[in-house]
Amino acid sequence: MISAIRKVFGTKNDREVKKYFSKIKAINALESKYQNYSDDELKSTFNALREDIKNGKKTQNEVLNDVFAIVRESSKRVLNMRHFDVQLIGGMVLNDGKIAEMKTGEGKTLVATLPVVLNAMSGKGVHVVTVNDYLAKRDAQQMGVLYNFLGLSVGVVLNSIHDDKSRQEAYGADITYGTNNEFGFDYLRDNMKFSADQKVQREHNFVIVDEVDSILIDEARTPLIISGPTNRTLDGYIRANEVAKQMIRGEAPKTPEEKATGDFTIDEKNKTVMITEEGITKAEKLFGVENLYSLDNAILSHHLDQALKAHNIFHKDVDYVVRNGEIVIVDEFTGRLSEGRRYSEGLHQALEAKESVKIQEESQTLADITFQNYFRLYEKLSGMTGTAQTEATEFSQIYGLDVISIPTNVPVIRKDQNDLIYKTEREKFEAVIKEIRRANSNGQPVLVGTASIEKSEKLHELLVKAKIPHSVLNAKNHEKEAEIIMDAGAKGAVTIATNMAGRGVDIKISDEIKALGGLYIIGTERHESRRIDNQLRGRSGRQGDPGESRFYLSLEDNLLRIFGSDKIKNIMERLGIKDGEHIESKMVTRAVENAQKKVESLHFESRKHILEYDDVANEQRKTIYRYRNELLDENYDLSDKIKLNRSEYIANVLDNLEIFHGSIKDNFDIDGVVSIIENDCGTHIQKEDLLGLDYDDLAQKINEILEQSYEAKMSFIDMEQRKHIEKVLYLQVVDTAWREHLYQMDVLKTGIGLRGYNHKDPLVEYKKESYNLFMELVNRLKFDSIKSLQIVQFKTREDIEAEEALRKLEEKNEDIKFNKDEEQQETNSKRQPIVNKERKIRRNEPCPCGSGKKYKDCCGKSGPKKGLFA
Repeated sequence: MISAIRKVFGTKNDREVKKYFSKIKAINALESKYQNYSDDELKSTFNALREDIKNGKKTQNEVLNDVFAIVRESSKRVLNMRHFDVQLIGGMVLNDGKIAEMKTGEGKTLVATLPVVLNAMSGKGVHVVTVNDYLAKRDAQQMGVLYNFLGLSVGVVLNSIHDDKSRQEAYGADITYGTNNEFGFDYLRDNMKFSADQKVQREHNFVIVDEVDSILIDEARTPLIISGPTNRTLDGYIRANEVAKQMIRGEAPKTPEEKATGDFTIDEKNKTVMITEEGITKAEKLFGVENLYSLDNAILSHHLDQALKAHNIFHKDVDYVVRNGEIVIVDEFTGRLSEGRRYSEGLHQALEAKESVKIQEESQTLADITFQNYFRLYEKLSGMTGTAQTEATEFSQIYGLDVISIPTNVPVIRKDQNDLIYKTEREKFEAVIKEIRRANSNGQPVLVGTASIEKSEKLHELLVKAKIPHSVLNAKNHEKEAEIIMDAGAKGAVTIATNMAGRGVDIKISDEIKALGGLYIIGTERHESRRIDNQLRGRSGRQGDPGESRFYLSLEDNLLRIFGSDKIKNIMERLGIKDGEHIESKMVTRAVENAQKKVESLHFESRKHILEYDDVANEQRKTIYRYRNELLDENYDLSDKIKLNRSEYIANVLDNLEIFHGSIKDNFDIDGVVSIIENDCGTHIQKEDLLGLDYDDLAQKINEILEQSYEAKMSFIDMEQRKHIEKVLYLQVVDTAWREHLYQMDVLKTGIGLRGYNHKDPLVEYKKESYNLFMELVNRLKFDSIKSLQIVQFKTREDIEAEEALRKLEEKNEDIKFNKDEEQQETNSKRQPIVNKERKIRRNEPCPCGSGKKYKDCCGKSGPKKGLFA
């Protein structure tokens, strides 16, 4: 019934595309008009429209037709490329804040120029996000010619650019290209700066994410994290690694009545480890502890869990590589090395112990954000890719993005063959080598996709043995990525690529290759995601070119072994498939796709789970960052907040000492008040001044004393310097408290899942607990700020000069080594000023030289003048 309705009325996507096609007529009608304009007339017309946008005289929608027509005409003149009608549709889809799904080779880079120019006219900046530095630089240079022609500036943010000034200039341009990592990390770093003019980014106006599925889906499971050391011992990782090596893997029970075997079992679907009772007893014996799960040994059980994962779930040259004595993560979707990223919760250290490389200190989160929440900062978000429909639900639910599939300019004629399935991996690879040799002998180029570095190197060895010349592209040699991929369409070329390495680079073929059947894609394994397989196929058959694709599978492939149904295995057994034989049928291909759907669903839930938890933290993050931005604002006055926070601090001190309104004043713990105020704020209060006062008078008296002490200290500093000091101190307190809060949130998140065993929803519990932690954070910010302001001391210029002179004198005395008698040395030592490096000596305190005078009247006699913040 549904298919019949679609045949009559078309799908929702068909109807959307039809609407866009109807709008193209107006743009095409303007083509002849602008063709007759000179370059200067074209630029003048564009600048006039730009001024109208800036002044609010016209909206972007009102000028869209003219701007698109002008961009198309400008592109013809400076790039020698004319936008096709379908590319105009892609531009409109992006401008509407949607995802444009366009096949490989349809010119997405050129499509982006249309909405980029239109949205850059407001002067608020446009960001174009790519998957790597090479593409960011290439696209900025190639399309920059067009932007510059129209008077728009272009910047590019690269990993190699380290100075803030260059980054500020790049972000200050009308159009900025860069990678998702650079944009995200710059946002986090900006919110750790101590001055507004040190920030590199400006507002988040409009962003186009190229290869949107790779960035917003594949990489969304790994948040961006800026870390710092925790100063914790690393011995536990080494001990746990030795224990893990002695543990024996068993089988999980298949029925409730059965018991698990061995010391531990592995759930490959969810990538978790379960230690059996026998395993716990064995681990306790090996660690030399009575109870592995006692509070004292909790860290050991955690280390053991991570060590078992490192040895049994995470594999070298699949999940990570060892390079220059370091463990570097391999992105499972792109096949690229994830430089600078580390597994969290001690897993990275467990891998370092496993591979016997230097164990780096466990890190503490200083700032973090998921890609989902970073890109949702933008006023308007859009994206483009060749494969998005399989994740349309996730794009809609998480980002509010609709996916529009745009037809190709020329029909796709690539032949996508059914999968061939073999019993074993050995048989599969033998068949792959045989097929590569056949195609290669005819001169037809072959691009072979593998699922991991390990498999690409295995295939490489087989090709070397077969004496077939080839190139290998994986995470170990990704520096030559673009160069290797560009040559993949040459006659007789055989290229092995891990997953979708080289994505974003077009493989162009000659007429001779077209006559040979075009580029031949061979997949050696189905990926967990159908989208990645479609991307691999999409490298062939661009712009109506001929091409061919086929996947070779085996029952030993991870996807089929873990998620595949037993149907395929039963069919092969029933048919009596012999060694080297395969089966090929649409039913089998459907079974494989069903297995992929299961995994995609699991990954979606995983990303959704991460986002649900980060959404809680995100509200807190936005609150803290908003507060930081207030402090960085030159016009923000802290004086009222300091007074309010001082009153709240005093109320908190009294509350902790159980001094309340209406309580008997003779029972007030005045000794406790005096002690706490002196310890917290360094201000001595005479007990007699507080005796006999009721609650309000007591709070007011303490407030007056603290305020007088603070104002006396600040009276020697000019107002501008005072404001700066107050803001810097507040910022330091905010950053320290926020870091501690993030650590507490990490700890909370690690253990919250256990609440499920008590029939409680872990997410609900996490929201409750994190709210309580955040309220504690808010109070800590208020109280610690006041303590810091009250206790801080300043060095005058004369203090600094005196200390410097004293240091030089001490050095001189050390060199000369005076030979005076013991009594004289003792006398000198009594009179010589002593600088306490542990604590700044206050001016009214007894002088530490032992003279009996106040410090200000003795060794600290240089009078206070305008000083420097100490």
